[in-house]
Amino acid sequence: MTEISRRTFVGAVGAAGAAAVVGAQLATAAPRPRAATTVYVGSYTSSSPAGHGLDVTQRAAGSPALTPVRTVPKLTDVSWFDRTRDGRILYVTNENEGAETGTVSALDISDPARPKLLGSTSSKGGSPTHLSVHPSQKYVLAANYDSGSVVVLPIKSGGKLGAATDLQQHQGKEPHAHQVVTDPSGKWVLAVDLGTDSVYVYSFDTGKGKLKLHKQITLPAGAGPRHLAFHPNGTFAYVAQELRPEITVASWDAATGTFKPIAVVPAVPPGSTGELFPGEITVSRDGKFVYATVRGPNTIAAFTVADGGAGLSLVSSAASGGNWPRHLALDPDEKWFYVSNQRSGTVTWLPRDPATGLPGKSAGSLAVPNVNSVFFV
Repeated sequence: MTEISRRTFVGAVGAAGAAAVVGAQLATAAPRPRAATTVYVGSYTSSSPAGHGLDVTQRAAGSPALTPVRTVPKLTDVSWFDRTRDGRILYVTNENEGAETGTVSALDISDPARPKLLGSTSSKGGSPTHLSVHPSQKYVLAANYDSGSVVVLPIKSGGKLGAATDLQQHQGKEPHAHQVVTDPSGKWVLAVDLGTDSVYVYSFDTGKGKLKLHKQITLPAGAGPRHLAFHPNGTFAYVAQELRPEITVASWDAATGTFKPIAVVPAVPPGSTGELFPGEITVSRDGKFVYATVRGPNTIAAFTVADGGAGLSLVSSAASGGNWPRHLALDPDEKWFYVSNQRSGTVTWLPRDPATGLPGKSAGSLAVPNVNSVFFV
């Protein structure tokens, strides 16, 4: 596999037809709606047209629309979010395209509408594309895409991050770590690497902040695993392949740390051609549906789940309402999908049918250049 540049491959600009830029109105505070939900939007500042980094938006009660509030200054290339269990501290990746190393920033969100930057810490690798707060609440784990490594950053008193306690470098021709998460049991850390076509399972010493490789599960060459999501029962996981329009279903045994691929399911209808690159994957709270974005046809692939999580069937491919859907998120009530369409520079919202679980047509959009993700507080 030839060298994969993170944004030129999966997010090449091509913003023709993008909606109007809203940077000016985002930079000025808007009146806070009553009973509003705060929603953060990440975008690439080093791409063209330049994104904003981190935008604060709000959603009024009873409305799916996102209203811009402000842009948080001094944050570059924000591409992933997670927060502490108490909801006070937000952590974001700063990919910093072109720099030797990226950073992870910590923000105080005691007032969600007014995040305060606490500081930024080196990720010890290039283009950190994903992070997660470990269930112990003692560490942030981040995946460095360009350098193919996983870093452990300790959480200090007050929420700031300390210097790395561990760095695990994936080996292979072109490692590209794309995601790092803790399994539902809290015992294991899993890293998904697009370049080595592998899922790595680590044990984790929370006293020392050290990872230890337990198993490396290799998927078929050229699959390009990007992200995985666990079924709520904790015994199955679904891996979105970026370089093939497929989802791998895997069984998961938390007692032994065994991740075993058991099936591969197409993410596009039969006969689909052209660019077909899955992006994000998520599972409904009841475990009955799996959703994945597919860039190229610009769809949300909806799957029904059977056999306790082992069975997956593609039942719908709905238009995302924009171009190059990099990420999708369900709102807390799971009534709406929010899709980050990078090339059209739009966040679109689509209703979710409560009976069938399927997405409807786009009902509106917010313009954010080179948008990549949405996070509900």
